[in-house]
Amino acid sequence: MNVYELVAKQKQQLIDIRRYLHMHPELSFQEQNTAKYIQAFYDELGVPYRANVGGNGVVATITGALPGKTVALRADFDALPIQDEKDVPYKSTIPGVMHACGHDGHTATLLIVGKILWQLRDELRGTYVLIHQHAEELDPGGAKSMIEDGCLDGVDVIFGTHLSSNHDVGHIGYRVGPMMAACDSFDITIQGRGGHGAHPHQTKDAVVIGSQLVLNLQQLVSRRVSPIESAVLSIGGFVADNASNVIADTAKLSGTIRTFTEETRELMEQEFYRVLEGTMIAHDASYTIDFIKGYPAVVNHEHETLFVRDVAKQLDCVTNAFEMVPTMGGEDFAYYLQHVPGTFFYTGAYPGYDVPHHHPMFDIDERGMEVAAAMLLQAAIEYQSAS
Repeated sequence: MNVYELVAKQKQQLIDIRRYLHMHPELSFQEQNTAKYIQAFYDELGVPYRANVGGNGVVATITGALPGKTVALRADFDALPIQDEKDVPYKSTIPGVMHACGHDGHTATLLIVGKILWQLRDELRGTYVLIHQHAEELDPGGAKSMIEDGCLDGVDVIFGTHLSSNHDVGHIGYRVGPMMAACDSFDITIQGRGGHGAHPHQTKDAVVIGSQLVLNLQQLVSRRVSPIESAVLSIGGFVADNASNVIADTAKLSGTIRTFTEETRELMEQEFYRVLEGTMIAHDASYTIDFIKGYPAVVNHEHETLFVRDVAKQLDCVTNAFEMVPTMGGEDFAYYLQHVPGTFFYTGAYPGYDVPHHHPMFDIDERGMEVAAAMLLQAAIEYQSAS
């Protein structure tokens, strides 16, 4: 069975689905119309599914004629609050919202995979669970609630892929162990004492205190985390908006912490609070904080990751299967991997010009979806006979 040839026959529908979704994006936890689109696709085929799984999630199930394992495949379908600035016929029609990370391509890919599996069901072994997940981009994400609602019940293994604008079409990136980082975030309000700019001795300047806090926090990675480990602490927001002759009464800071191991994650949180409290004591100021424990690290299982590597090497449409360097980006696919064996890999979809994910000009080479579909199909079907 040549799965790439099966996918190639669906090329136009694959593109049509992706472009429709690109033109009609919906933000995390607001994806009702996208969910209905997915449901309508399966309704037309006759594929059974469950709607409203953990929120807006959709889970379709295809059972082969022969007994076998239960393989789950996952694709996310939420968009981002970004204005689409591309000059293309399929540009987003929703102001300030666009698919700037490839989730439209993920959904199109999995729908076509589902269509092909449905066509082949009489000759397939096992069961195939197609997880269409809402809200990957916004904590707490959709994976956790979908798992709680039973999307992994009876599942033996799970595979997922992310289209990457940073890698050429035909390239598959895999990695055993930690591949993507745990993502925590924080919002701090510093309470000082405002006053007249001409009388600083009567104040507790929230801007000065906040600036000192930023500098102190930057020492955590360089002086608290082992150089053998990896961590990132970034301050993304610092707001204290006042007139030029007003010393700030309050300042608000926000940022993110990224780590790969739970030990480093706990260390960073512990030291973060120690530095925060110490800085406030030094300046006789107070604070409030919202510290959000986000997605855990994506930790791929060895057997399943090497299995996907071997699958990639079998497919003619894959020109390069390579071991990836870990990335500090986050993904709630991590939750699935905490429950069942599996792996998450990258599929190249470089659009021909350099543009990162989450950018107003983001796009993909749609041929990457064909490779992604072939990879998921081959992995799902071949896993039935894998030891």
